[in-house]
Amino acid sequence: MELLIAGETVEPELLAEVSTLAHPPRVIAVYRRDDLPRGARPATLALWHVADPGNVGTLLRSADAFGAGVALSAGCADLTGPKALRASMGAVFRVPVRGFDAASGRRIALVAHGGTPLPELELEGDVVFVLGSEREGLPKDVLRRCDVQASIPQSGDAESLNVAMAGTVALYELARRSAS
Repeated sequence: MELLIAGETVEPELLAEVSTLAHPPRVIAVYRRDDLPRGARPATLALWHVADPGNVGTLLRSADAFGAGVALSAGCADLTGPKALRASMGAVFRVPVRGFDAASGRRIALVAHGGTPLPELELEGDVVFVLGSEREGLPKDVLRRCDVQASIPQSGDAESLNVAMAGTVALYELARRSAS
C-alpha cells in the first residue's frame, strides 16, 4: 500500500483531478489487487453474475460483519470499482475473496420462492450461500451444482428481497444459530 497525501507527497490539485467525490480527499491509499485478502472462511457468499457494484460492495460489507468470505463468478461487478469500494466501506481490504467455483462447503442456493424455508435448514459445517443476479436469478446449471435450494420466508405481498438483503439475512441466520 502507498499513501498519497495532499500537500505532502502529491499536489492537492492532482488528488482533486482523480477523485470522483464532490470534495476531494486529503489522503488516497493505493493498493495492488494482488494485496487484497484471499483465502477461505467457514461461511461464504458465492455471487453469480451480480453486476450491480453497489450490491457487490454491500455484500462484502455484510460478509465482513459476519466473518464470511466472498466468491465471485465471471460477470460480477468489479469489487475495486468506485461504487463497490464505497459500498463496501473498507470491507474489500478485510474480506477474503476467491473464484466462484473455489468456494467449498454445503452449497445452499438462495431462491426467491419455492425453496426450503431458511430457518428449517441445517446450517452446520462450512456453508456457501449461492446468490444470483436480481434480474436473472440462478441458472439451472448452477442450481444443479447446489446441495439444496432455500428461500427466506416473507410476509405480505413482497416479491423478493434484493440480493444484498438476501445475503445479509442468510449470514445473520447462520450467525444467530452459531451463537445459540
